[in-house]
Amino acid sequence: MTSSLTTGILVLASLPSLSTPQFLAPVIVSAANAASSRLRIVLFSQLFDPDAISHTQSWDDVQRLLTYVYVQATKIAQDKDNPLLQIDVLLKGLTAQEALPENIGEGCEVVYRVSGDAIVAALPPTLLELSHRYIAAGSNEGRTTPEASEKVNVLSMLPVVALGGTFDHLHAGHKILLSMAAWITSRKVIVGVTDDTLLKSKSNAHILESLDTRRTNVRDFLELFKPGLEYDIVTINDVYGPTGWDPDIQGLVVSRETINGAEMISAHREKEQLPKLSVFIIDVISHTSSNITEDDLSLMRQTKMSSTHIRNWIVMHEKQHYQPQIQQVDAESKPVERGQVGWISSQDA
Repeated sequence: MTSSLTTGILVLASLPSLSTPQFLAPVIVSAANAASSRLRIVLFSQLFDPDAISHTQSWDDVQRLLTYVYVQATKIAQDKDNPLLQIDVLLKGLTAQEALPENIGEGCEVVYRVSGDAIVAALPPTLLELSHRYIAAGSNEGRTTPEASEKVNVLSMLPVVALGGTFDHLHAGHKILLSMAAWITSRKVIVGVTDDTLLKSKSNAHILESLDTRRTNVRDFLELFKPGLEYDIVTINDVYGPTGWDPDIQGLVVSRETINGAEMISAHREKEQLPKLSVFIIDVISHTSSNITEDDLSLMRQTKMSSTHIRNWIVMHEKQHYQPQIQQVDAESKPVERGQVGWISSQDA
Protein backbone atom coordinates (compact mmCIF):
# COMPACT_ATOMS: atom_id res chain seq x y z
CA MET A 1 0.00 0.00 0.00
CA THR A 2 1.24 3.46 -0.79
CA SER A 3 1.32 6.51 1.43
CA SER A 4 -1.11 8.30 -0.90
CA LEU A 5 -4.01 6.22 0.39
CA THR A 6 -6.39 7.89 2.80
CA THR A 7 -6.57 6.11 6.15
CA GLY A 8 -10.29 6.20 6.93
CA ILE A 9 -13.32 6.67 4.66
CA LEU A 10 -16.99 7.18 5.53
CA VAL A 11 -19.73 6.46 2.98
CA LEU A 12 -23.22 7.92 3.38
CA ALA A 13 -26.04 6.86 1.07
CA SER A 14 -29.84 6.66 0.91
CA LEU A 15 -31.73 3.49 0.01
CA PRO A 16 -35.26 3.80 -1.39
CA SER A 17 -35.87 0.04 -1.16
CA LEU A 18 -34.38 -3.23 0.07
CA SER A 19 -33.49 -4.34 -3.44
CA THR A 20 -29.85 -5.20 -4.10
CA PRO A 21 -28.30 -1.68 -4.34
CA GLN A 22 -26.24 -2.11 -7.49
CA PHE A 23 -26.34 1.66 -8.01
CA LEU A 24 -23.99 1.96 -5.00
CA ALA A 25 -21.22 -0.13 -6.56
CA PRO A 26 -19.21 2.83 -7.96
CA VAL A 27 -19.14 4.75 -4.68
CA ILE A 28 -18.31 1.62 -2.65
CA VAL A 29 -15.51 0.66 -5.02
CA SER A 30 -14.07 4.19 -5.04
CA ALA A 31 -14.22 4.44 -1.26
CA ALA A 32 -12.70 1.00 -0.72
CA ASN A 33 -9.85 1.85 -3.08
CA ALA A 34 -9.13 5.04 -1.10
CA ALA A 35 -9.29 3.45 2.37
CA SER A 36 -6.31 1.81 4.02
CA SER A 37 -7.44 1.05 7.58
CA ARG A 38 -11.16 1.75 7.94
CA LEU A 39 -14.23 1.90 5.70
CA ARG A 40 -17.54 2.69 7.36
CA ILE A 41 -20.67 2.60 5.19
CA VAL A 42 -23.92 4.05 6.56
CA LEU A 43 -27.12 3.32 4.64
CA PHE A 44 -30.24 5.39 5.37
CA SER A 45 -33.82 4.39 4.66
CA GLN A 46 -37.29 5.00 6.02
CA LEU A 47 -37.56 1.20 5.97
CA PHE A 48 -35.05 1.08 8.84
CA ASP A 49 -37.23 3.25 11.07
CA PRO A 50 -38.71 1.44 14.09
CA ASP A 51 -41.85 -0.52 13.18
CA ALA A 52 -41.60 0.47 9.49
CA ILE A 53 -41.42 -3.16 8.36
CA SER A 54 -41.37 -6.62 9.90
CA HIS A 55 -37.75 -7.42 10.66
CA THR A 56 -38.29 -11.15 10.63
CA GLN A 57 -40.25 -11.06 7.36
CA SER A 58 -37.57 -8.93 5.70
CA TRP A 59 -34.79 -11.33 6.76
CA ASP A 60 -33.87 -12.47 3.24
CA ASP A 61 -33.92 -8.98 1.73
CA VAL A 62 -31.79 -7.40 4.45
CA GLN A 63 -29.15 -10.14 4.55
CA ARG A 64 -28.91 -10.00 0.75
CA LEU A 65 -28.46 -6.22 0.89
CA LEU A 66 -25.76 -6.42 3.58
CA THR A 67 -23.94 -9.20 1.78
CA TYR A 68 -23.89 -7.30 -1.51
CA VAL A 69 -22.37 -4.20 0.11
CA TYR A 70 -19.85 -6.13 2.18
CA VAL A 71 -18.75 -8.22 -0.81
CA GLN A 72 -18.20 -5.15 -3.00
CA ALA A 73 -15.93 -3.58 -0.38
CA THR A 74 -14.19 -6.78 0.74
CA LYS A 75 -13.28 -7.78 -2.81
CA ILE A 76 -11.50 -4.44 -3.35
CA ALA A 77 -9.63 -4.82 -0.04
CA GLN A 78 -8.45 -8.29 -1.07
CA ASP A 79 -7.45 -7.08 -4.54
CA LYS A 80 -5.28 -4.48 -2.77
CA ASP A 81 -3.82 -7.23 -0.56
CA ASN A 82 -5.36 -5.60 2.52
CA PRO A 83 -7.71 -8.15 4.13
CA LEU A 84 -7.30 -6.39 7.49
CA LEU A 85 -9.23 -3.35 6.26
CA GLN A 86 -11.95 -2.76 8.85
CA ILE A 87 -15.28 -2.58 7.00
CA ASP A 88 -18.54 -1.77 8.80
CA VAL A 89 -21.99 -1.47 7.21
CA LEU A 90 -24.66 0.23 9.30
CA LEU A 91 -28.40 0.54 8.68
CA LYS A 92 -30.07 3.73 9.92
CA GLY A 93 -33.62 5.05 9.78
CA LEU A 94 -34.62 8.66 9.29
CA THR A 95 -36.10 9.42 12.72
CA ALA A 96 -34.36 11.21 15.58
CA GLN A 97 -34.25 7.89 17.40
CA GLU A 98 -31.95 6.58 14.65
CA ALA A 99 -29.62 9.61 14.67
CA LEU A 100 -25.93 8.99 14.08
CA PRO A 101 -23.58 9.45 17.04
CA GLU A 102 -21.25 12.44 17.00
CA ASN A 103 -18.20 10.19 16.68
CA ILE A 104 -19.44 8.23 13.65
CA GLY A 105 -16.70 9.76 11.52
CA GLU A 106 -13.90 9.13 14.01
CA GLY A 107 -10.75 8.04 12.19
CA CYS A 108 -12.18 9.08 8.81
CA GLU A 109 -10.79 11.91 6.69
CA VAL A 110 -13.19 11.89 3.73
CA VAL A 111 -16.93 11.33 3.28
CA TYR A 112 -18.03 9.68 0.02
CA ARG A 113 -21.55 10.39 -1.27
CA VAL A 114 -23.65 9.48 -4.31
CA SER A 115 -24.12 12.44 -6.65
CA GLY A 116 -27.63 13.85 -6.31
CA ASP A 117 -28.39 11.90 -3.12
CA ALA A 118 -30.10 14.26 -0.67
CA ILE A 119 -29.98 12.44 2.66
CA VAL A 120 -32.94 13.68 4.71
CA ALA A 121 -31.63 12.34 8.04
CA ALA A 122 -29.89 14.78 10.37
CA LEU A 123 -26.10 14.41 10.20
CA PRO A 124 -23.70 15.26 13.05
CA PRO A 125 -22.02 18.68 12.57
CA THR A 126 -18.63 16.95 12.86
CA LEU A 127 -19.20 15.35 9.45
CA LEU A 128 -19.56 18.76 7.82
CA GLU A 129 -15.95 19.46 8.77
CA LEU A 130 -14.71 16.58 6.64
CA SER A 131 -14.01 16.69 2.92
CA HIS A 132 -16.90 15.35 0.81
CA ARG A 133 -16.50 13.61 -2.53
CA TYR A 134 -19.40 12.79 -4.83
CA ILE A 135 -19.45 9.74 -7.11
CA ALA A 136 -21.97 9.16 -9.90
CA ALA A 137 -24.40 6.33 -9.25
CA GLY A 138 -24.18 3.12 -11.23
CA SER A 139 -27.03 1.01 -12.55
CA ASN A 140 -30.51 2.04 -11.46
CA GLU A 141 -31.03 -1.44 -10.03
CA GLY A 142 -32.07 -1.09 -6.39
CA ARG A 143 -33.35 2.48 -6.74
CA THR A 144 -37.02 1.59 -7.10
CA THR A 145 -39.59 3.16 -4.79
CA PRO A 146 -40.38 0.92 -1.79
CA GLU A 147 -43.68 -0.88 -1.89
CA ALA A 148 -46.06 -0.58 1.02
CA SER A 149 -45.37 -3.42 3.40
CA GLU A 150 -48.16 -5.82 4.14
CA LYS A 151 -49.23 -6.42 7.72
CA VAL A 152 -48.42 -10.00 8.61
CA ASN A 153 -49.41 -11.97 11.66
CA VAL A 154 -45.88 -12.72 12.86
CA LEU A 155 -43.55 -11.09 15.36
CA SER A 156 -41.60 -8.27 13.76
CA MET A 157 -38.73 -8.99 16.13
CA LEU A 158 -37.93 -11.58 18.77
CA PRO A 159 -37.09 -10.50 22.34
CA VAL A 160 -33.99 -12.71 22.74
CA VAL A 161 -31.85 -14.18 19.96
CA ALA A 162 -28.66 -16.27 20.23
CA LEU A 163 -25.76 -17.12 17.93
CA GLY A 164 -22.25 -18.46 18.32
CA GLY A 165 -18.86 -18.66 16.67
CA THR A 166 -15.13 -18.18 17.00
CA PHE A 167 -15.15 -14.58 15.69
CA ASP A 168 -11.41 -14.51 15.11
CA HIS A 169 -10.17 -11.43 13.23
CA LEU A 170 -13.74 -10.15 12.88
CA HIS A 171 -14.53 -9.94 9.17
CA ALA A 172 -17.46 -9.28 6.83
CA GLY A 173 -18.93 -12.77 7.20
CA HIS A 174 -19.02 -12.40 10.99
CA LYS A 175 -20.49 -8.92 10.75
CA ILE A 176 -23.33 -10.07 8.49
CA LEU A 177 -24.15 -12.80 11.02
CA LEU A 178 -24.04 -10.37 13.98
CA SER A 179 -25.94 -7.65 12.12
CA MET A 180 -28.77 -9.98 11.18
CA ALA A 181 -29.09 -11.24 14.76
CA ALA A 182 -29.38 -7.65 16.00
CA TRP A 183 -31.78 -6.80 13.14
CA ILE A 184 -34.40 -9.29 14.34
CA THR A 185 -33.93 -8.67 18.09
CA SER A 186 -35.88 -6.26 20.28
CA ARG A 187 -34.26 -6.81 23.70
CA LYS A 188 -31.16 -8.99 24.02
CA VAL A 189 -28.63 -10.73 21.78
CA ILE A 190 -26.62 -13.57 23.31
CA VAL A 191 -23.35 -14.31 21.51
CA GLY A 192 -21.38 -17.42 22.37
CA VAL A 193 -17.66 -17.01 21.64
CA THR A 194 -15.65 -20.23 21.44
CA ASP A 195 -13.14 -20.74 24.24
CA ASP A 196 -9.43 -20.86 23.38
CA THR A 197 -9.17 -24.47 24.54
CA LEU A 198 -11.40 -25.63 21.66
CA LEU A 199 -9.33 -23.90 18.97
CA LYS A 200 -5.97 -25.62 19.29
CA SER A 201 -6.51 -27.62 16.09
CA LYS A 202 -7.25 -24.51 13.99
CA SER A 203 -4.81 -23.76 11.19
CA ASN A 204 -2.19 -21.21 12.30
CA ALA A 205 -3.63 -21.33 15.80
CA HIS A 206 -0.77 -19.17 17.08
CA ILE A 207 -2.25 -16.26 15.10
CA LEU A 208 -5.69 -16.59 16.71
CA GLU A 209 -6.78 -13.53 18.67
CA SER A 210 -7.24 -13.98 22.41
CA LEU A 211 -10.67 -14.75 23.83
CA ASP A 212 -10.86 -11.30 25.45
CA THR A 213 -10.03 -9.60 22.14
CA ARG A 214 -12.62 -11.61 20.24
CA ARG A 215 -15.32 -10.91 22.82
CA THR A 216 -14.49 -7.18 22.87
CA ASN A 217 -14.57 -6.93 19.07
CA VAL A 218 -17.97 -8.62 18.94
CA ARG A 219 -19.43 -6.27 21.55
CA ASP A 220 -17.95 -3.15 19.97
CA PHE A 221 -19.40 -3.99 16.56
CA LEU A 222 -22.88 -4.82 17.89
CA GLU A 223 -23.05 -1.62 19.93
CA LEU A 224 -22.06 0.29 16.81
CA PHE A 225 -24.59 -1.48 14.59
CA LYS A 226 -27.59 -1.31 16.93
CA PRO A 227 -27.10 0.64 20.16
CA GLY A 228 -29.71 0.22 22.86
CA LEU A 229 -29.93 -3.57 22.94
CA GLU A 230 -28.54 -5.72 25.74
CA TYR A 231 -25.56 -7.73 24.54
CA ASP A 232 -24.54 -10.79 26.54
CA ILE A 233 -21.18 -11.99 25.20
CA VAL A 234 -20.42 -15.36 26.81
CA THR A 235 -17.69 -17.98 26.50
CA ILE A 236 -18.82 -21.38 25.19
CA ASN A 237 -17.13 -24.74 25.59
CA ASP A 238 -19.65 -26.91 23.74
CA VAL A 239 -22.11 -26.79 20.85
CA TYR A 240 -25.01 -25.62 23.03
CA GLY A 241 -23.87 -22.72 25.17
CA PRO A 242 -26.83 -20.89 26.77
CA THR A 243 -29.21 -22.41 24.19
CA GLY A 244 -28.80 -25.67 26.08
CA TRP A 245 -30.49 -24.38 29.22
CA ASP A 246 -31.97 -20.87 28.77
CA PRO A 247 -35.79 -20.94 28.30
CA ASP A 248 -35.83 -17.19 27.52
CA ILE A 249 -34.22 -17.58 24.08
CA GLN A 250 -36.68 -17.50 21.15
CA GLY A 251 -34.42 -17.36 18.09
CA LEU A 252 -31.17 -18.84 16.80
CA VAL A 253 -29.08 -17.40 13.95
CA VAL A 254 -26.75 -19.77 12.08
CA SER A 255 -24.89 -19.95 8.80
CA ARG A 256 -25.67 -22.67 6.26
CA GLU A 257 -22.39 -24.39 7.19
CA THR A 258 -23.46 -24.76 10.85
CA ILE A 259 -27.03 -25.93 10.30
CA ASN A 260 -26.13 -29.32 11.83
CA GLY A 261 -25.35 -27.55 15.09
CA ALA A 262 -28.77 -25.91 15.03
CA GLU A 263 -30.38 -29.33 14.59
CA MET A 264 -28.43 -30.67 17.59
CA ILE A 265 -29.57 -27.70 19.69
CA SER A 266 -33.20 -28.20 18.65
CA ALA A 267 -33.05 -31.90 19.59
CA HIS A 268 -31.42 -31.08 22.92
CA ARG A 269 -34.02 -28.44 23.80
CA GLU A 270 -36.86 -30.81 22.93
CA LYS A 271 -35.31 -33.45 25.18
CA GLU A 272 -34.96 -30.92 28.01
CA GLN A 273 -38.52 -29.64 27.41
CA LEU A 274 -37.28 -26.16 26.57
CA PRO A 275 -39.26 -23.89 24.21
CA LYS A 276 -38.63 -24.46 20.51
CA LEU A 277 -36.39 -21.95 18.76
CA SER A 278 -37.08 -20.12 15.51
CA VAL A 279 -33.99 -20.76 13.35
CA PHE A 280 -32.78 -18.08 10.94
CA ILE A 281 -30.20 -19.09 8.34
CA ILE A 282 -27.63 -16.88 6.65
CA ASP A 283 -27.76 -18.23 3.10
CA VAL A 284 -27.62 -15.50 0.48
CA ILE A 285 -25.53 -17.29 -2.18
CA SER A 286 -28.19 -19.17 -4.06
CA HIS A 287 -28.74 -20.03 -7.73
CA THR A 288 -32.48 -19.67 -7.15
CA SER A 289 -32.32 -16.06 -5.95
CA SER A 290 -33.93 -13.71 -8.44
CA ASN A 291 -32.15 -10.72 -6.93
CA ILE A 292 -28.56 -11.91 -7.40
CA THR A 293 -27.09 -11.74 -10.88
CA GLU A 294 -24.55 -14.24 -12.20
CA ASP A 295 -21.84 -11.57 -11.89
CA ASP A 296 -22.78 -10.96 -8.25
CA LEU A 297 -22.78 -14.69 -7.56
CA SER A 298 -19.33 -15.10 -9.09
CA LEU A 299 -17.98 -12.17 -7.06
CA MET A 300 -19.35 -13.60 -3.81
CA ARG A 301 -17.67 -16.93 -4.45
CA GLN A 302 -14.33 -15.26 -5.22
CA THR A 303 -14.40 -13.20 -2.03
CA LYS A 304 -12.80 -15.11 0.83
CA MET A 305 -14.68 -14.02 3.94
CA SER A 306 -12.98 -16.34 6.43
CA SER A 307 -10.68 -16.12 9.45
CA THR A 308 -8.55 -18.91 7.98
CA HIS A 309 -7.80 -16.78 4.93
CA ILE A 310 -6.84 -13.83 7.15
CA ARG A 311 -4.56 -15.95 9.37
CA ASN A 312 -2.88 -17.44 6.31
CA TRP A 313 -2.31 -13.92 4.99
CA ILE A 314 -0.82 -12.80 8.31
CA VAL A 315 1.56 -15.77 8.42
CA MET A 316 2.66 -15.16 4.84
CA HIS A 317 3.38 -11.49 5.54
CA GLU A 318 5.08 -12.29 8.81
CA LYS A 319 7.50 -14.52 6.91
CA GLN A 320 8.09 -11.85 4.27
CA HIS A 321 8.95 -9.28 6.94
CA TYR A 322 10.88 -11.70 9.12
CA GLN A 323 13.15 -13.19 6.45
CA PRO A 324 14.97 -9.94 5.58
CA GLN A 325 15.65 -9.46 9.29
CA ILE A 326 17.19 -12.92 9.51
CA GLN A 327 19.37 -12.23 6.49
CA GLN A 328 20.53 -8.96 7.99
CA VAL A 329 21.38 -10.61 11.29
CA ASP A 330 23.33 -13.35 9.54
CA ALA A 331 25.38 -10.69 7.81
CA GLU A 332 26.03 -8.83 11.06
CA SER A 333 26.30 -11.95 13.27
CA LYS A 334 23.80 -10.53 15.74
CA PRO A 335 20.89 -12.47 17.27
CA VAL A 336 17.34 -11.21 16.71
CA GLU A 337 14.39 -12.21 18.83
CA ARG A 338 11.26 -13.08 16.88
CA GLY A 339 9.19 -10.68 18.96
CA GLN A 340 11.20 -7.79 17.61
CA VAL A 341 9.86 -8.33 14.12
CA GLY A 342 7.24 -5.61 14.16
CA TRP A 343 4.45 -6.61 11.79
CA ILE A 344 2.48 -9.03 14.00
CA SER A 345 3.23 -7.30 17.27
CA SER A 346 2.06 -3.92 15.98
CA GLN A 347 -1.16 -5.41 14.61
CA ASP A 348 -1.91 -7.25 17.89
CA ALA A 349 -1.39 -4.05 19.79
